[in-house]
Amino acid sequence: MKSLIVSTAAASLLVAAVFAQTSEVGQRRENQQDRIAQGVKSGQLTAGETANLEKKEAAINQEVRTDRSLNGGKLTSQEKKIVNRQQNRMSRQIYQDKHNAATQHYGNNQVDARRENQQDRIANGIASGKMNAAQAARIEKGEAAVNREVKTDRALNGGTLTSAEKKQVNGQQNNLSKRIYKAKH
Repeated sequence: MKSLIVSTAAASLLVAAVFAQTSEVGQRRENQQDRIAQGVKSGQLTAGETANLEKKEAAINQEVRTDRSLNGGKLTSQEKKIVNRQQNRMSRQIYQDKHNAATQHYGNNQVDARRENQQDRIANGIASGKMNAAQAARIEKGEAAVNREVKTDRALNGGTLTSAEKKQVNGQQNNLSKRIYKAKH
């Protein structure tokens, strides 16, 4: 009977330790994803900034998965310290990117309304957990490329897009929309 109680207590401590480890690293990751999603939704983060942040977040997540797989599902105390430092850097980068002069502005035309809608869909996917950091980084990289192209085309045409450019951008946005859907489902 004593050995049963001792083994049950030991198992409980092990489960509690694993849960605390998972929730500490996992909760911090989720909080940062929420901050990124809020920045995307509010326009404080541009598509390029978001892609950069998500790429870094995906690298940290991959490192944690690798470390855990090598250690029977746990992180060592040294690995926890390393992940904590990386997450601290990410947190500072999120803050800096959200509070710099670069913001995502949308006009009141069809192209800009669609870009804003897609950014909202990405933000919702990140916030809900349906889209992971790597998926969001790839999609945001595509969004940033389209945004740069639109900006360049407008600069060359006195602030407007030609009908051919609108058609091309619409096709690119259709492809990104499909990628967002696939990533979320």
